[in-house]
Amino acid sequence: MNSPHLRKGSKKPPVAAKGKLRLYSNRFCPYSQRIMLVLDAKKIAYDVVNINLYSKPDWYYDISPLGKIPALELEQGDVLYESLIIADYLDEKYRAHHLHNPDPLQKAKDRLLIEEFNRVVNAMTKILTSIGRVNLDDDQVIANGLTNFERELHNRGTAYFGGTKPGMLDLMIWPWCERAEILKIFGNSNLLKKDKYRNLLEWCKRMTEESTIKRSMMESATHIKYLQSYRAGRPDYDMILNSSD
Repeated sequence: MNSPHLRKGSKKPPVAAKGKLRLYSNRFCPYSQRIMLVLDAKKIAYDVVNINLYSKPDWYYDISPLGKIPALELEQGDVLYESLIIADYLDEKYRAHHLHNPDPLQKAKDRLLIEEFNRVVNAMTKILTSIGRVNLDDDQVIANGLTNFERELHNRGTAYFGGTKPGMLDLMIWPWCERAEILKIFGNSNLLKKDKYRNLLEWCKRMTEESTIKRSMMESATHIKYLQSYRAGRPDYDMILNSSD
């Protein structure tokens, strides 16, 4: 995971070791983090090849025709992409540590909530990647979305959306919740009110204490530093490797 991001002109890496899946990823991509969370939660052996999204290697298009990440290369050579499709495949293929709710109706309801969360994702992306004017409509979309999830967690009365431990819904929304604190700097500093999202904030704290989450989690300061480089037009994907700290 602590390898540099491969770019145009780089050599294609050798095949993954026997018994391992290969995840083509990017250190700062929340969609890739989704798959790391699933792989770690299910204790599946894998390695990571990081891809520079501004200068993708030519050979990568032979693996992922649209150049998308994440892409998961299976042992038999097949490749899957789109984070939700990969996550569902992994949960069905590897039955240990099942993440989806076993009840078909609850599983469907959780999938609807993941789709609903996409509105929050899109609004966050616009706020964090735009420079200058902030659209108040995006703030409202995020506030409404978080309110719905706050209510959902309260109604379930459980520590996690998945019950006593994080399930698929928890893992699919976590990467953006991990990044939520940076909205206070690049968005509306009043957006995340403690009294309004008490259950969600307690959920966030519990999530950060989970070993599965810790493996891919980065501090807000790291996300902020990367985002500053992105907004300056020079995304520093290898800033962690280049750090002298």
